[in-house]
Amino acid sequence: MTSSISTTYCTYQSPVGSLLIGGENGGLEFIRFPESKRRHELAENWVEDEGPYDELIAQLTSYFAGELKVFSLDWQLNGTDFQKSVWAQLAKIPFGETRSYGDVAKALGNPGASRAVGLANNANPLPIVIPCHRVIGANGALVGFGGGLDTKVWLLDHENIPHGTKSNKDQMAFNF
Repeated sequence: MTSSISTTYCTYQSPVGSLLIGGENGGLEFIRFPESKRRHELAENWVEDEGPYDELIAQLTSYFAGELKVFSLDWQLNGTDFQKSVWAQLAKIPFGETRSYGDVAKALGNPGASRAVGLANNANPLPIVIPCHRVIGANGALVGFGGGLDTKVWLLDHENIPHGTKSNKDQMAFNF
């Protein structure tokens, strides 16, 4: 007997734009911003179904209303062990606070891995829920964000997080 994998998705209209939410067999695997390069990777066999994501949508609505500070969801993350360890560390960054890439690397016990942390941060499949927007450059500058730096600024402002300036155009802007 073969099992059938079904990818479901829905869109959520948020203050930072229309978010694409989806996963396989009703599991939560990704949130994509309008600016994401992978935003339009909808396959013909994907099924639009908001049902599996009702709880996420309720929590996102509460977050954007300023009522929710910690997401409590089950998710299915695909990535390397290192990526998963970074994402677990990102999930520990409290609402209203930031960490540098170096801070995250140190928390993982690998202080020389700030660039690898940046790459894992860039691959985060669940932005906002796993708050990669709370990671900034060592000098406080806002660098790289898959949803675009304007979205990162909006999210930091929403959480009343003081922040530095956006990086200049010559710096790498991550896009997942």
